[in-house]
Amino acid sequence: MDRLIYTAMTGAAHTLNQKATVSHNLANAATTGYRAETNAFRAVPVYGDGLPTRAFVVDSTTGADFTPGPIQQTDRELDIAIRGSGWIAVQLPGGEEAYTRHGSLQVGPNGILQTHNGFNVIGDAGIISLPQDNRITIAKDGTVSAVPITPLPNTVAIVGRIKLVDPPENQLMKGPDGLFRMKDGTVPLADANVSLVNGALEGSNVNLVHEMVSMIALARQFDMHMKVLESAERNAQQASEIMVVRA
Repeated sequence: MDRLIYTAMTGAAHTLNQKATVSHNLANAATTGYRAETNAFRAVPVYGDGLPTRAFVVDSTTGADFTPGPIQQTDRELDIAIRGSGWIAVQLPGGEEAYTRHGSLQVGPNGILQTHNGFNVIGDAGIISLPQDNRITIAKDGTVSAVPITPLPNTVAIVGRIKLVDPPENQLMKGPDGLFRMKDGTVPLADANVSLVNGALEGSNVNLVHEMVSMIALARQFDMHMKVLESAERNAQQASEIMVVRA
C-alpha cells in the first residue's frame, strides 16, 4: 500500500510539473529562436529505516530540444538566423556570457550592437560598437560591416565580428531567462564553422501537434494517478472496517 501511495502521489505532482512545461512550450510556439523544454521522470525507492517498500518519482533529466526551427525571411539587415547548429554569444548585465538563437538585433542608444531584449552582442574582441549614420551589414561568418550612407557609399569598414559558438549540446543548460549557459561555467571559443543567414530569423522549434497531444496524455495520466489514490483510500477504509468488525 505504501508503495502504491508514494508512487501515485509523487507521480501526480510531477505530472502537474510536466503539464506546466508543455504549457510553457505552447505559449512560446511563436517565439523567435525558442528551444522547447523537455522533462523525464523515473521511480526510485525510498531509503531509510522502516521504508523498504516505498517508492516515489523524481526528475530524471530536464533539458531542451535542440532541433533547429524553421528559418523565416524578413529582409531586415539586423536580423540573423543560424544555419544548423551554433549560438550567438551575448553579455549579461553581470558580465557573464550566455548564448541565444534569437537573432533579432538592434543598435542600442549608445551605439552598441544588442539583442532585442537589450543584451550586448559579444564580438571576437569584446562588445561591438557601431558608428553613426552608417548602414550595418552582417555577413554569414558574423562579420559586421558599416557602410557610410553619404558621401561615399562604397566605403566599407569592418567594425567587428559576432562571436559564434557551437559547444556540445549536453554541456548547455537553459536558464529561466531563456538563455543558455555552460554547465561547468567555462567559456567556449568561437567556432568558424557556424554560419549565419542574413535578413532572416529562426522560428520556434515547438511542434504544436506534439505538444497538444502531450497535454491531453498528461491530463489523462493525472486522472489515473488520482484514481489510484482514491482506490488506495477506499481500500484502507474497507480494511479498517473489516478489522473493527473482527475486533
